[in-house]
Amino acid sequence: MSNALIITSVASMVEQFLMPSICLLQDMGYDVEVACNFEKGSSCNLESIKLLKKELSEKNVKIHQIDFERNVFNIFQNLRAYKQLTAVVKSYHFDLIHCHSPIGGMLGRLSAVKSRKNGSKVFYTAHGFHFHKGAPLLNWLIYYPIEKFCSLFTDTIITINHEDYSLAKRKMKAKHVEYVPGVGVDLTRFENIEVDRAAKRREIGVPEDAFLLMSVGELNENKNHQVIIKAMAKLGNKNVHYAIAGKGDKKDFLINLADSLGVGEQLHLLGYRRDIPQLNASADAFCFPSLREGLGLGAIEGMACGLPLISSNVHGINDYSEDGVTGYKCSPFDVDGFADAIANLIENTEVKNAMSESNKQRVKCYSIDEILPLMKALYES
Repeated sequence: MSNALIITSVASMVEQFLMPSICLLQDMGYDVEVACNFEKGSSCNLESIKLLKKELSEKNVKIHQIDFERNVFNIFQNLRAYKQLTAVVKSYHFDLIHCHSPIGGMLGRLSAVKSRKNGSKVFYTAHGFHFHKGAPLLNWLIYYPIEKFCSLFTDTIITINHEDYSLAKRKMKAKHVEYVPGVGVDLTRFENIEVDRAAKRREIGVPEDAFLLMSVGELNENKNHQVIIKAMAKLGNKNVHYAIAGKGDKKDFLINLADSLGVGEQLHLLGYRRDIPQLNASADAFCFPSLREGLGLGAIEGMACGLPLISSNVHGINDYSEDGVTGYKCSPFDVDGFADAIANLIENTEVKNAMSESNKQRVKCYSIDEILPLMKALYES
């Protein structure tokens, strides 16, 4: 039997994005192992990590605890992770090594240099380069040289948006650069959702007649949730509420910001949730104001539920969002633009409904049924 190793920084990456690839590799006859940090750094809760470990065990997937730090500047901790990962790679000959995330991608490829010389095929999926149009200069100075150097030790780089694909084709040194539109979404989970909207809204503290904005994602600087809070305050409409499913270190900041702007009662931080389809189906619009996104699974899931999209106009989001068609796009810091977008959806039901139908069709190319055959072809190449 062939052997494959999946490397990523945190367990939430496995839970949210990589299980379909693991199952695909097993169906192709691979014995699969996973190396990541199961103990810290995840955006999911401890119960979910426990369930993930149980699921992997039931699938006969061996797991390796690697003490990755997501902060690239934590050099000593990541040096330790590199040594741990190198020991795993040396422990057995892996026919295929697939790396994910910036830290997992860097340390994974460096640890596999010798193994690659002995015949291992090394894949790296860039889930969104930190350097892109409009990115801070510091990102280009730090992440671009690292990615370019590591591309020397890569057989195939997989990019998930067109901007990254174009850059990788021009600048990276991997043998192959490929475009695959994301990790795939199980659209059946989000289509024709049956939910008692009133009951779900009561559960999360939202009035039945409110215009509900929904976001899904980690509470961090990049997700830029604060611009929606500011836009809500700008509107001055007490019937607009904003729910965010996710956890992160910006929780207190967002609460304090909303309170200071007088919209504290309109903000609902839901923590980690496993009922995202039902939450989306209870909302009126999906907000995705990120500063950077490789693609943005949360937004695609929202669109699959028929929600119009209020998003920033950056990076991978531009692959599927079209202003006035899928929703409205704004510069990430344009509070007035986001406020106008919300107001337009409230006031124009026909436009909102047209966007809903457009989005249900537009997301079909991101279906797991479309993605897995592409990945199978790449693994077999």
